[in-house]
Amino acid sequence: MEVAIIGTGYVGLVSGTCIADMGHNVTCVDNNKDKIGMLNQGKMPIYERGLKEIVETNVEGGRLYFTTDIEQAVEKAKVVFIAVGTPPDEDGAADLQYVLAVAQEIGKYLNGYKVIVDKSTVPIGTADKVKATIQDKLDERSVNYEFDVISNPEFLREGVAIQDFLKPDRVIIGSESEKAKGIMKELYRSFTLQKDRVMFMDIRSAEMTKYAANAILATKISFMNEIARLCEKVDADVEDVRVGIGSDTRIGYKFLYPGVGYGGSCFPKDVKALIRIARENDTSSQILEAVEDVNEKQKGILVDKVVDHFGEDLTGKIFAVWGLSFKPMTDDMREAPSRVIIKQLIAKGARIQTYDPQAMKEARRIFGDNKNIIYTSDQYSALNNADALLLVTEWHQFRNPNFDRIKKLLKQNIIFDGRNQYKPRRTRENGFTYYCIGR
Repeated sequence: MEVAIIGTGYVGLVSGTCIADMGHNVTCVDNNKDKIGMLNQGKMPIYERGLKEIVETNVEGGRLYFTTDIEQAVEKAKVVFIAVGTPPDEDGAADLQYVLAVAQEIGKYLNGYKVIVDKSTVPIGTADKVKATIQDKLDERSVNYEFDVISNPEFLREGVAIQDFLKPDRVIIGSESEKAKGIMKELYRSFTLQKDRVMFMDIRSAEMTKYAANAILATKISFMNEIARLCEKVDADVEDVRVGIGSDTRIGYKFLYPGVGYGGSCFPKDVKALIRIARENDTSSQILEAVEDVNEKQKGILVDKVVDHFGEDLTGKIFAVWGLSFKPMTDDMREAPSRVIIKQLIAKGARIQTYDPQAMKEARRIFGDNKNIIYTSDQYSALNNADALLLVTEWHQFRNPNFDRIKKLLKQNIIFDGRNQYKPRRTRENGFTYYCIGR
């Protein structure tokens, strides 16, 4: 099947590559010439484990192409995915300008029946807007081609996105067209050979499913962070509580790990957007507003612990920060807790020495030429003469460090563990002053 993917960001690049890996011919389009140039040179604009290798395999196999020519891509495709960004406006609503701009381009070059797929996370009712935009362009051209617009939200987890796409839990397709359903079922057939995981529903329900899924996961995180704060007050251990409630099959263990809050490109944006959608429809969103409020406060909890120990004025203090990305196995720092933590520490007079296995380039872009931040070549170099270590992202290599080496390098044997990676009693017996979350 001939497929066009418009947008080579995280969702578009992973989706296009995986669809090509199942034997379809995929053309990925982007208006960013530099990005397309990088991809055609075999360079990845994002870090995702396994992506470079699978891109190379499918480019060499003649199934995957990268171009800025949207006209050619649309004209030869049977299915056209819209996978451009929907960043939040100032009021939290998803910005549809890029989605609708692509819809205009599709209408400009449509030359026969096609399935237009909203892959981007979009507000409920967006498919109607995309359809109207395409139809307006067709009317301007005085042509009348049949097409269907459907919703096919992505459920990719950064760090394991290839696995998620190739072996999905479910494939949600919102469509009222039997013709479009048949084409999409055939497109995804190779991904669901063992078990048919394709779920059809109406378009608006599919659009809502994406938001609801991310919102409930964010809710579990904020709920557990609130319980962790309470555990500290009543001298309970949140780890024991987590295991106790997670053993209930109705609840489960996933997303019950307390820490310094969630970040990334999905949860913060989608919770904000769903709150906005509720307001626009005169519906209460008290739970979601609380989820967002708890998360924003949680991003500062490690700094609160630092201030409790060292005092409000951190002038002259140096802090080693392990981890910058919002989660392991990605270089994504969008809405990352590290950004809040580092800014708050610097605002109080501190200097930062930091290391992340993948996000150093992104951190330099975000923080710019900041004289208060030193980027080190490895995790232990960040400890040199620092007053304390702050563990912010739970990369695997940070889980079992050489504690004797840490003691030799730190000025003071103090660890602030924002991800509860170390055992409190053992760490303290090893000579550290140890602060964690809810334990």
